[in-house]
Amino acid sequence: MFIDEAKIQVKAGNGGNGCMAFRREKFVPRGGPSGGDGGHGGDVIMESSERHNTLVHFRFNPEYKAERGRHGEGSNRTGREGEDVVLKVPVGTILYDEASGERLHDFSHADDRIVIARGGRGGRGNARFATSTHQAPRECEAGFPGEERTLRLELKLLADIGLVGYPNAGKSTLISRISAARPKIADYPFTTLEPNLGVVVVGKEPNEVAFVVADIPGLIEGAHTGAGLGTQFLRHIERTRLLVHLVDVSDASGRPDPVKDYEVITQELSSFGAGLEEKPVLVAASKIDVVNQEKLAKLRRYCKKHNLPLCPISAVSGEGIEKLKHAMARKVEEVRKAEIAAAAELAPHAEPIAD
Repeated sequence: MFIDEAKIQVKAGNGGNGCMAFRREKFVPRGGPSGGDGGHGGDVIMESSERHNTLVHFRFNPEYKAERGRHGEGSNRTGREGEDVVLKVPVGTILYDEASGERLHDFSHADDRIVIARGGRGGRGNARFATSTHQAPRECEAGFPGEERTLRLELKLLADIGLVGYPNAGKSTLISRISAARPKIADYPFTTLEPNLGVVVVGKEPNEVAFVVADIPGLIEGAHTGAGLGTQFLRHIERTRLLVHLVDVSDASGRPDPVKDYEVITQELSSFGAGLEEKPVLVAASKIDVVNQEKLAKLRRYCKKHNLPLCPISAVSGEGIEKLKHAMARKVEEVRKAEIAAAAELAPHAEPIAD
């Protein structure tokens, strides 16, 4: 089960109460105060992990509470601190505060750890209140409450390339052909009900290029208003570097105009926002093993006019697959190098060290 949204409640542990006590030892008159402090409450910590790829464990267990600190004891003994609670989330999870809508953190890499609710401080025992003029204090502090908040988790898969197109355009067949991913494949619309990821390797060491491809469930006209599966999965290609747009050029789809198919999906991406319409695009004319030559020619003229790279392919026969893989690899490498160059320009220049 693929779950990409969840709402959880977290409660950090309360601090333990401080103790009020006095020394009671033989031959020690006026032993004085000896109440220890309470222990601190446990924190709630969130950590990204590559071993998780969905938020399903939060959907069925939405409440998490850290252990409270133990109370202080006599003989100046401090209470034990409460145990922390560590919540694991997939890489690519974004954390929001449900009450304010504030974006708290983006878990963009593995083993990223933050404290999302801090435990309460332990109360002070009466030994802390002793002074030269107040030598037998009878006051102590209660423990402070731990933080409590409601959080919203949103998962955006981390992939280099997103496959988009109408239902039954051949996206699932393509990702199964170029990677080890094994999505459900059938000859009816909306076979894919959740995104699938596949790792593609092109070339051999030391020149091999590896990238991750995401197969996004099919879009239809009006998806941005909720038609079909709507745009609920488009967030998973927000972070992609490149889009591969599959257009069916056979007669199996029942849609006569491949150019209109391309423009409709492009409009849906634009309506969704998040800069999807600005991403580099490769157009793949799919199902050329049963091609309608007029459709292919029309799509070819459109791509040439708009300077769009076109790769005719058949995921069934394998025709054009290698050419598409190399085109994807080249484009991903271009974008990666551009990102590195942009990051280097933004980085502050180091000042020379004085002799």
